[in-house]
Amino acid sequence: MTVQFQKLLQRAVQRDASDVHLKTGSVPWYRIDGEMSAAEGEPYSAEMMDEVLAIMLSPDQLAHFKKRGEVDLSYTEKGVGRFRVNVYRQRGAISCSLRRIKTNIETFEKLRLPHILEKFAEMPRGLILITGTTGSGKTTTLASIVEYINQRRKCHIITIEDPIEYLHTDKKALISQREIGLDTLDFASALKSVMRQDPDVILVGEMRDLETFQAAISAAETGHLVFTTLHTTNVMQTMDRIIDLFPANQQDQIRSQLSLNLQGIMCMRLLPRADGSGRVPACEVLVMNPAARVLIRENRIAQLNTVIASGKEEGMIGFNDSLNDLIKEGLITREIGMEVSDNPEDLNMLLQGIRLSSRRGGILK
Repeated sequence: MTVQFQKLLQRAVQRDASDVHLKTGSVPWYRIDGEMSAAEGEPYSAEMMDEVLAIMLSPDQLAHFKKRGEVDLSYTEKGVGRFRVNVYRQRGAISCSLRRIKTNIETFEKLRLPHILEKFAEMPRGLILITGTTGSGKTTTLASIVEYINQRRKCHIITIEDPIEYLHTDKKALISQREIGLDTLDFASALKSVMRQDPDVILVGEMRDLETFQAAISAAETGHLVFTTLHTTNVMQTMDRIIDLFPANQQDQIRSQLSLNLQGIMCMRLLPRADGSGRVPACEVLVMNPAARVLIRENRIAQLNTVIASGKEEGMIGFNDSLNDLIKEGLITREIGMEVSDNPEDLNMLLQGIRLSSRRGGILK
């Protein structure tokens, strides 16, 4: 089984699959350029799945899985690569998802990410949110940010991840990477102790609950640069998700804290390239300025779109503007752009060279 499993992962790398899915009673599946594809071969029996778990999981991880029904881990297949793994049960049987981790950390330019990320990475303090659905490139973006800082700033970077995916080597910065379950109990516990570890930059792999977010924003308040992620698709949804984490009697306070400490939000969606050669990100970016801070503090979240629309010179990008650029560059098809747009009518007007002025209510050409 060891050889068979190794060959499965090798084929995933050869086909440039982002994910491998194993399910009891089914053949393996790959996700390639965002689409699922069944692999050739025999279905994995319950006995074969047990053998796969024996290959990947330590005794402690196996015990955790048997107790909880799911477990996260990172797995390295020598000569093949690293994978982020989630083992879980469905219909009482074992399944697992393996997300391939590419070892090389690309630059912002190579990933086609907005230049505003350079400004975010160079900030001395504050909270930066990178958001998107699962598989939208958040982890890869965070790794690129860490590497950008690592090459330019003499500082201490602490990452808190579940599990560790990209491995960083100290350059100008000292980098401490902590894994949930291996190096620390959970995100909230790690964030509580991080202040005693002399960090300059803190990366929190995922914002999962109220306690974790409170700790992260407290770190930003005390003069640290904090990067983290959320599973949201646009700026307004991100703000609503954060505020809804808190009970009603604390929401005014968190809006005030965000208005003072939030520095920016980048929301990502990975879209298939028009030539079928992979995927490309479309991004919405909010850079905090005085107008945005007032709107958040006064709970006028819906008006943040106006700030984004008028903030191009500050590095802000509307999602439809990003789609418009990708379509005009021939990187994605018009059909894909229309399909994923939150406002297809507005995108159609942009493609015709017509822009609605949110500030004056008129039409600009």
